[in-house]
Formats: sequence, structure tokens, C-alpha cells
Amino acid sequence: MAASQPQRRVTKVPEIRRGDTVVVLTGKDAGKRGTVERIVRDPQGLKKTRTKYGNRLAKMSPLVTTAVVVEGINIAKRHTKPRQSSNTTDRTPKVTQGGIIDLAQPLSMAKVMVVCNHCDKPTRIAHRTLDNGRRVRICRHCGEQMEAQS
Repeated sequence: MAASQPQRRVTKVPEIRRGDTVVVLTGKDAGKRGTVERIVRDPQGLKKTRTKYGNRLAKMSPLVTTAVVVEGINIAKRHTKPRQSSNTTDRTPKVTQGGIIDLAQPLSMAKVMVVCNHCDKPTRIAHRTLDNGRRVRICRHCGEQMEAQS
């Protein structure tokens, strides 16, 4: 009985990364471009989505529970009160200033599309394995390798 060789595990490459330029497809900011600040994976949102959709969730897109925060897009105003800070030193003020703060809210990953650095077009992403075994993202339009700007 010959021992079978274990299959080499291929690492998943995320479609959208921090530092990528994306264009918004739908909503109030449709057509605007911005840079991805962070990716939000929400397990609580997944639990709520499972409750809502049940077994149909497996047939839905994996992008349902993942969101991206894009710089300057989907801005919400947050009203904050001035508060006493508990950890006060001589460098930090004892009272944080209140006011109105502009915060970028998460967008569903399905509502944005990556923009290629080389051809400057919104594109879907292909993957290619290099000779050294590394997987990279490839632009579907121009075929060039995409790298994040971070």
C-alpha cells in the first residue's frame, strides 16, 4: 500500500485588500472612487444573516457578511459629548472635546469593485500561480499583476 502524497494547500488570496482603489457600484456614492481603509468581517452579522436566511445562506454569495471601509465614502455624522478621560497624564487632556465627527461607515463588499493600477478600469480579479508557488491577483482586462498601494 503506497502512501499517497498529501495535497499541497493553496492559500486563498483575498479579492479586495487594504490600500486597493475601489469604485462604488450602487447607493448614494455610486461612481465615486476611494482607497480601502480596512476590511470588516462581522461574525455577529453572520449570525443575524443565518437567522434570517437559514439554509439558503450556503447558496448566497460569501460577500454577504464582509464589508469594506472606504476613505471618504459612505460618511455618517457622529455627535459626541465632551467626556472626562479616566487615564489622565500630563500629556493627555482631562476632558475630550465634543462635537460632530465625520466617520466612514462600512459598505458591503458586493457593492464595490477593484480598480486596476495599470489600465485604470474597474475590473474583476483573476488569480495566477507563479513559478515559486505564490498566488497573485491579475487584472482581467490588461492581464497585469495587481498590488495594493499600502
